[in-house]
Amino acid sequence: MTRLLHMPLVAIGAVAVLLAGCVAGPDYRAPTLVELKVPDEFTAAAPPTSADADLARWWQAFGDPTLTALVERGLAANLDIDEAGSRVRAARADLRAARGALLPSLEAFGSGTRQVGERTSGQTVDRTSYQIGFDAAYEADIFGGGRRSVEAARATAEGTRASLRAVQLTVASEIALNYFDAREAQARLRIARDTLSTLDETVEITGWRLKAGLVGSLDLEQARQLRAQTAASIPAIETTYAAAANRLAVLLGEAPGAVNDLLEPAAEPLKAPAVLPAAIPAEVVRRRPDVGLAERTLAAETARIGVEAAQLYPALVLSGTFSGSGASLSKAGDDMAGSLVAGITAPIFHGGQIRAAVEAQRASTAGALAAYRTSVLTALEETENALVSVSAADRREQALIAAEAAARTAAEIARIQYRSGRTDFQSLLESERTLLSSQDSLASARVARAAAAVQLYKALGGGWQAAPEPSSVAAP
Repeated sequence: MTRLLHMPLVAIGAVAVLLAGCVAGPDYRAPTLVELKVPDEFTAAAPPTSADADLARWWQAFGDPTLTALVERGLAANLDIDEAGSRVRAARADLRAARGALLPSLEAFGSGTRQVGERTSGQTVDRTSYQIGFDAAYEADIFGGGRRSVEAARATAEGTRASLRAVQLTVASEIALNYFDAREAQARLRIARDTLSTLDETVEITGWRLKAGLVGSLDLEQARQLRAQTAASIPAIETTYAAAANRLAVLLGEAPGAVNDLLEPAAEPLKAPAVLPAAIPAEVVRRRPDVGLAERTLAAETARIGVEAAQLYPALVLSGTFSGSGASLSKAGDDMAGSLVAGITAPIFHGGQIRAAVEAQRASTAGALAAYRTSVLTALEETENALVSVSAADRREQALIAAEAAARTAAEIARIQYRSGRTDFQSLLESERTLLSSQDSLASARVARAAAAVQLYKALGGGWQAAPEPSSVAAP
């Protein structure tokens, strides 16, 4: 139940002035780094770092013009980014609407009447009259419910901007990771085809030795088996390559197959940069857009407590109608008169609905605080994991480089010895399998190290800073 009380304008104005400084609900205060349990430094051993490394354009550190072109095209044309930009524009419109709700509303009206007829005296009457006016309404934001709505809308708009940055960051890293997958598939295809050529030679040599009675048919069948297994791996690798290439095209806002020409000719997997940006926990928290989104969500939810709490207090409403009439528009305007009515509405009984809404909003705010804290800890966790991955991937690559070199030498020796009859076929077969596995593993390890560097760049919150403004953010 809401009660309407009519009071003199002077008295109402005095009350409004006295209460104008009152704002319902708590004022927002962002949690400190100490409250968020942000440490001074990471525990993982950091790779070689440099404060001069360009985190904003980290893809340039790989020194691959094709990768740079793909990432920059994706940041300009990706459809997820375009969608996120539209949400920014919509949130800005909501903010303007919230600000407009604090202002008085005016609605104009007008009409014209023409009277044509004949009087009893025989005279003809031709008269036109006009009526114009406007209705005015204004609800004074005494207890700050409207101002809290503006505060919530502003935080939400800032949150959509952070969400856009998060999408840009994700798109940049996804383009790089899929590009690495495509290059890895190309390298593995080359290794498999080179191995297949070598195995063709092995099958041929084994066939000659079988005809000469130097080996049994088992050796020939085993050679054919290894050759067939190697050939069978090629279609799966080709499928992996096609999936990565098609995904790249979609990330660039193109149809599958649109970037295939850019990936030719095949190139070796990229080497990760030797020097990476320095990692400081506090900077990561401030730089990560997903953390910024969670913080802005918390600010918006806090402001909405005030929006709901303001419903518990009286509201001052001013309304009036002003109109005039005359034989012309100017005369109607000169004769304009009207009335202004002021009243106060106050909640008396609503079955506890208002207080329940306030309590529900406080619970939502508590949930937003927990989500914000979780986003901070998740950001730190991802950075710690990325630091470990970079270090581990580097060590694994170095070990596999040595293993591949040894396997290559062993395979060459085994081929020479087998041709001269100084070793059996099983030794040759095992050396061929080992070389193929070592080469395949090394190609994957090089990509894994580059991918670990990308994950570190992403965890540090780099990439969105250099992204262009989506055209969907601006009004058409």
